Amino acid sequence: QVQLVESGGGLVQAGGSLRLSCAASGRTASMYGTAWFRQVPGKERDFVAGITWNLGWTYYADSVKGRFTVTRDTANKTVALQMNSLKPEDTAVYYCAVRFDSGHLNRPDYDSWGNGTLVAVSS
Repeated sequence: QVQLVESGGGLVQAGGSLRLSCAASGRTASMYGTAWFRQVPGKERDFVAGITWNLGWTYYADSVKGRFTVTRDTANKTVALQMNSLKPEDTAVYYCAVRFDSGHLNRPDYDSWGNGTLVAVSS
């Protein structure tokens, strides 16, 4: 399995920026893709952005296109989510997840999940 640890969450004003990081350890050689999901209480966990480890292909939810950027560092086995122009509706717990198969990045059936980091955007 892969262990994931997220960091970088916090409180920011609308229009501001935050950078989340996800560090992977364990069976990292088998990772195909890593994605960020987010969840607010009482709602389903939604896909935000994802990236493949081999070729660096990226995919974004429509709601974050042009504002968020996902990148990976293959040497350090980390994935970052740069979030700019944050809006109050971006407030959620953000989770990092890893998949070993080549399924589409926005599918929720990931193999390992982190514990999440809270992002709060004030208006």
